[in-house]
Amino acid sequence: SATRQTPRFAQDGTQGEERTIILELKLLADVGIIGFPNAGKSTLISTISAARPKIADYPFTTLTPNLGVVRYGDHESFVVADIPGLIEGAHRGTGLGTQFLKHVERTSLLLHIIDLSREESKGAWKDFEIINNELASFSADLGQREQLVAFSKIDLPFVFERVDEQKIPFEKRNIPVFPFSAVTGEGLKQLTAVMARRLAERNRG
Repeated sequence: SATRQTPRFAQDGTQGEERTIILELKLLADVGIIGFPNAGKSTLISTISAARPKIADYPFTTLTPNLGVVRYGDHESFVVADIPGLIEGAHRGTGLGTQFLKHVERTSLLLHIIDLSREESKGAWKDFEIINNELASFSADLGQREQLVAFSKIDLPFVFERVDEQKIPFEKRNIPVFPFSAVTGEGLKQLTAVMARRLAERNRG
């Protein structure tokens, strides 16, 4: 007012609240690339997008997801995430597994990369089962998430020779397999087209 132009007194405020809130991003990417460590996930994302993740020949090079935008057609694109490598026991926290599996949860479609050159591998189907058991043990919903299966590193002669044999268990279950090489580019165009088509089908559904 004209006589009280500045405050000359204060009043006690009401009791406040203190909270700790954790916010998680609902959707990380359209496609999550999963598989054992060193399966070729980072090399793939660096080939099909402009992402430049750290790539090295030792396990757990990737500790946080790397995102890349894959462009196709005239004006279409989708986001892929290079998920850190999963191992047996991941759902119990082995190898930071629960942290990595939370990243997998935030993707719409999974691209499961299987490396036929792994020395400790017991075969493509066994590797596929191990990773899927970890997904299902962590989350029933994650265990049912749609997947594409791809064999990597087919530019290596001994891997290329194993492809047809290792595809048999998948073919018996009507699971298509997409062999590719991120080094030579073989199979990448088809793999990208399949990912784009599956995402389009999901969006229409």
